[in-house]
Amino acid sequence: MDVAARLGAGSPVVGMVHLPPLPGAPGFEDREVVRERAVADAEALAAGGVDAVLVENFGDAPFYPDDVPDHVITEMTAATRAVREAVDCPVGVNVLRNDAEAALSVAAATGGSFVRVNVHVGARATDQGVIEGRAHETLRLRDRIDADVAVLADVAVKHSAPLSARPVTEQVADAAERGRADGLVVSGPATGSSADADELAAVVGVRDDVDPDVPVLVGSGVTAENAPDLLDVADGAIVGTAFKRDGEVANPVDEDRVRRLVDAL
Repeated sequence: MDVAARLGAGSPVVGMVHLPPLPGAPGFEDREVVRERAVADAEALAAGGVDAVLVENFGDAPFYPDDVPDHVITEMTAATRAVREAVDCPVGVNVLRNDAEAALSVAAATGGSFVRVNVHVGARATDQGVIEGRAHETLRLRDRIDADVAVLADVAVKHSAPLSARPVTEQVADAAERGRADGLVVSGPATGSSADADELAAVVGVRDDVDPDVPVLVGSGVTAENAPDLLDVADGAIVGTAFKRDGEVANPVDEDRVRRLVDAL
């Protein structure tokens, strides 16, 4: 699979489209507000120079662990389609907390190019309880519904903890080799927190041994200041908080902040 084509570049910068609360979630206000905000953020990201955007139901906390209701899927489909029609760059989907089946289905239905899966292999303790990876189901579903969609899998995803101590080398090998992920994501401990430089280097080193064609993306805490150093090691970045007005994750995307960070790379 040509992952670079699905992410818009060989060293992609992916901007987050954080959806406000969807219908049924605490804090939901209005469907049109959700879609208008999604389109506005996506347009600001594209104008600022990102290579791709990733639509995520960020406002839906507390999250369903791994099987969101049908109405969440339909609302995300509508929002993702609106984004796809608004910007001329690849669009991805992440259905929190870990509904890879829903993400693949939304991406396939809307012409999306990739999905992010927080727990693709193994198991993690999270605020939703224990979440188990379903790589065996995800990849078979992709074939079954003929979805030309790349799967980006987190390694030791943020807001989670391991159930038992395992070297990062084993986790990377499991995701890339046994889980057949098309790309890997390394994040810090929480939203907006920078990835650990040593862990990032370790992941890239194992990736080089397992499959050099699998890109490694930094998944949180990327800023204009640390981006050049991080991208000296990693192959790309997924950026959310640093692109928002005043660097606050709940704020709209600030096109000038996007442009400054992209220029820094």
